[in-house]
Amino acid sequence: MSIEAFDRVHLDGTGFDPITEGEVVALVREAIAAGRGGRILTPNIDIMRQAQGDPEVRGYLADADLIVADGMPLVWASRLSGTPLPERVAGSSLVWSLSRGLGHDGRSVFVVGGSPAADGVKDGATRAADRLAAECAGLRVAGTLCPDFGFEQDEQTYADFCAKVAGAEPDMVYVGLGFPKQEAVITRLRALMPRAWFIGCGAAVNFVAGDVDRAPRWMQRTGLEWAHRLGTEPRRLAGRYLKHDAPYALRLLAQARRR
Repeated sequence: MSIEAFDRVHLDGTGFDPITEGEVVALVREAIAAGRGGRILTPNIDIMRQAQGDPEVRGYLADADLIVADGMPLVWASRLSGTPLPERVAGSSLVWSLSRGLGHDGRSVFVVGGSPAADGVKDGATRAADRLAAECAGLRVAGTLCPDFGFEQDEQTYADFCAKVAGAEPDMVYVGLGFPKQEAVITRLRALMPRAWFIGCGAAVNFVAGDVDRAPRWMQRTGLEWAHRLGTEPRRLAGRYLKHDAPYALRLLAQARRR
């Protein structure tokens, strides 16, 4: 199976690979075994909206080797347009399924992000990596980093960060720094690590570390995970979700139905 075997499903200018979560894992394992690196991008409604007016976001999408839909509205739009995607493939789920698959092969991961260490408690990246290693047999942890906020604004700090990740020579790098910062970091790291795979996983590091609860499975399946996130972080997410993302999702669905 190769990435080129799939004809992408196009939604509002973005091409999505019509593959399942299991197929993503299989492709990544196959690519790593062959010495090929890559990048997975998991757009949701918010990323799709940003891509319409931001050339930098479009560049991240163009650079991705695999693009999968992290949001049920995108799956619904694909069905309405007559070119259905098989399922939602969330970055938060991929962190687990990729880790299990990589564990079977004795591969290694590097975890970036999470909450800072405090009061004798390890930082979020370390706790997430420890949990992945404990629950995914055979998985090796190449390293972890929980960089200070704004680390990328100091060139020497940024260079030291990249050197540490590259020096660990991981097979997979999970970067949970929030979009679009995590994608800018991945773009820089890719130049140093052509054989590694990368995925920007947003809040997944916090989920795995146990610092933030993910929505119940029924909310994930029915496209209501956003409501759970909104309930847990209303001040940060209300404007984005209700003022910007919801109207964009409705327009996307209407366009897909007309197609």
